[in-house]
Amino acid sequence: MLLLAKLGSGKTLIIESLQLLLGEKISKDIIRSGEKEAIVEADIVLDDASTIRISRSISSNGKNICKINGINTKISEYKEYMNGVIDIHDQNDNQNILDINTHIDFVDLYADGTLDNLKQEYANLYEQYLHINSELSKNYGDDKEKQRMLDLLNYQVNEIENANLKEGEEELLEEKRNMIMASEKIMTNLSEAESQINNSVLDSLQIAMHNLEKIEKYNEKFGKLAETIRGAFYDIEEVGSDISSLSKDMDYDEKEQNDIEVRLDLIKSLKRKYGNNIEEILAYKERTNKEIHDIENLDDYISKLKEKKDELIELMLEVCKKIHDIRVQSAEKLSQNINIELKDLEMANAVFSVDVELLDSSKFNKNGLDRVEFMITSNVGEQEKPLIKIASGGEMSRIMLAIKSVLSKIYQTPVIVFDEIDTGISGIAANSTGDKMKNISKSHQVICVTHLAPIAAKGEHNFYVSKYVENQKTKTIVKKLDESEVIKEIARISSGNITELALNHAKELRNMKCA
Repeated sequence: MLLLAKLGSGKTLIIESLQLLLGEKISKDIIRSGEKEAIVEADIVLDDASTIRISRSISSNGKNICKINGINTKISEYKEYMNGVIDIHDQNDNQNILDINTHIDFVDLYADGTLDNLKQEYANLYEQYLHINSELSKNYGDDKEKQRMLDLLNYQVNEIENANLKEGEEELLEEKRNMIMASEKIMTNLSEAESQINNSVLDSLQIAMHNLEKIEKYNEKFGKLAETIRGAFYDIEEVGSDISSLSKDMDYDEKEQNDIEVRLDLIKSLKRKYGNNIEEILAYKERTNKEIHDIENLDDYISKLKEKKDELIELMLEVCKKIHDIRVQSAEKLSQNINIELKDLEMANAVFSVDVELLDSSKFNKNGLDRVEFMITSNVGEQEKPLIKIASGGEMSRIMLAIKSVLSKIYQTPVIVFDEIDTGISGIAANSTGDKMKNISKSHQVICVTHLAPIAAKGEHNFYVSKYVENQKTKTIVKKLDESEVIKEIARISSGNITELALNHAKELRNMKCA
């Protein structure tokens, strides 16, 4: 358990650095005035003792550079990698727990994977359900409006079909147009190449070949050279023939050029209306044909959709009831264990419970049909009420810590950060809060920012965060304290002054660390 004693706002830089490492959006104000960028690096030690270095820099122009083991990584991939590595719990989490929409997530998490397959099955059905509702919501109006829509869609299909488009056609037309525009230059160079082959190259090769043939009887190498030249002669002769054919194909007239321009203009016009290329235009035609078919057969189509929707509702209800039963079981176990934790946190009279209500089928949502809400009774004899209506700041801190303590047993997150969650608590409750954090640290690395002496005394490794001015610049320093320095700091934050009495009290708190 690492502990950072709160001193002014120096610790804010540490929390912001951790948020930066997690890939969260951070204001450019974190960059020191006059500097171009801020860089944060951390080493993650894995179970096998190997180390992964992660780093992220943010520049004054807004550019992010994320690296994993020195390799540049996209911010989306970086965030996904870091997801589940560090969980920062601060006072905002105390507010989040008051949001009823988050309560179902806690219950599902405590189900420890038993809901995963059912939730995936439901998600697939729900996606189909949403699609059908979207189709049913389409309104083509009365018969006159339907006919107007059909006329428009048929016009669009006919316009595309009459164009008789072919995939790849536009590229071929543009290539041919470019050749027409450069035809004079092409013809001049083809003619010169053909002339050189026929009047120079072939004659020279033929003479060389005959000369070698005359002496091949003296050495077989002369004959092989003659054969090589003979092959080259025929190859180049064929090249000359190909050039001649290409020259004839370059015989364009003004009408052909005009036809190409007209065709390209037509394609350009269709692209403005229906897609970025011919493939997209043809795909648009297929979709439009389907829509025409749907409108022309609308009554039958709607009837089939409603029938399919009824089938889906039955399947979704069946899955939702199974999910509900598991959530009720999970909620009961979660409530029991949280109540145990609350008693340890000096809330012995509080009774925490989770209300899981199965709604009717008109309330399908991404989570199923359950409405989940945290309820609590703070004092004996009081009626159970929603958490949001009765919990004070100190109570919220302890309730959130109780939830974290219970969920930590199934959390995969290796690092948990508690950032001043001890607001509103003191005395015995503060000591119990420290014990809970220490207990969590048995299975997770815990980093805690606190201003309470009973909590600070629980730390295995204590750090002092302070600020100082050097060369007209404010700097933050984090110093690891030895045992004597820890005692002094606990004494200081408990009484404000380092007196003999405060030091004795600090030593007593430290002696209770392992209790």
